[in-house]
Amino acid sequence: MIQEISRQLYKLDIPLPNNPLKALNCYIFKGPERNLIIDTGFAREECRTALDEGLKELGIDLHKTDLFITHMHADHSGNISYLVTPDTRIYASKADAVIINAGRESSHWEEMRVYAGKSGFVPMELKGAIEKHPGYRFGTEGNHEITYMAEGDRLRVGDYNLEIVETSGHTEGHLCLYEPEKKILFSGDHILYDITPNIALWSDEENPLEEYFMSLDKIDKLEINLTLPGHRSLITSPRERIAELKSHHQKRLDEVLEILKAGTMNAYQVAARMTWDLTYKTWEEFPTPQKWFATGEAIAHIKYLVEKGQVIQAEKDGIIVYSLAR
Repeated sequence: MIQEISRQLYKLDIPLPNNPLKALNCYIFKGPERNLIIDTGFAREECRTALDEGLKELGIDLHKTDLFITHMHADHSGNISYLVTPDTRIYASKADAVIINAGRESSHWEEMRVYAGKSGFVPMELKGAIEKHPGYRFGTEGNHEITYMAEGDRLRVGDYNLEIVETSGHTEGHLCLYEPEKKILFSGDHILYDITPNIALWSDEENPLEEYFMSLDKIDKLEINLTLPGHRSLITSPRERIAELKSHHQKRLDEVLEILKAGTMNAYQVAARMTWDLTYKTWEEFPTPQKWFATGEAIAHIKYLVEKGQVIQAEKDGIIVYSLAR
């Protein structure tokens, strides 16, 4: 379905089959000289059919069209190879572009698998966790020339003068686009309305939840009348939503502290005791990909608490475990 947002700007719904996200909001600028597509959907037939139909309806010539990728996840970057032509310019952050181009060969998949095992992910489920991961299954193919974008860079498309805003957290290199005159923000997965962005971690080297809070504060300072997110409903009250997202993660942090009162646990065990907005009655019923996302989010919240000195991290028999600081 195509929705006209404003002059020269459209939203195209790209279905994400068998995925809790349901669909991707793909935004399309139809400019007088060149067009711009923001995010692309998974590299699978259902997404490509929707793209084909929508672009045909809008009369988009891909040879006059560039791509802006808010972040590396396959539901946003998967169809780069499908859409790219010799005339296409692709824009993304350097951090995420490197992983997009590496595809299935990226070392980060194996690094995540190893860290998941150290976090208590059971071997039987871990065996197929990566292969079942939608990012692994439906990512883009090939190595593309990508123009790196950073804070303060600009893109001009027709009547729109878009500024790059770095918003790390959901991914290290997540980018938003801001149109200051029209007060429109393209938020990718940084700010969502109906659901909360997944903030996950699979290493000891980062603190994505801390970065996410800082990125929310940065966006909170902007004058925004309309936020166009990567999924679900459009947002007309971004400051209110930012406050809700902060509150949500604070409740998550409080929940982790409460869980650890029962004793030392690994991240998988913590995730199994956390509250998740899913239809499954027990942790055992969670599909492996959902356990993966939940455990990654648990690690991100625990890491934040470790950095704050509220939780102690240790290793026992090759497994990373956590306990409350005394």
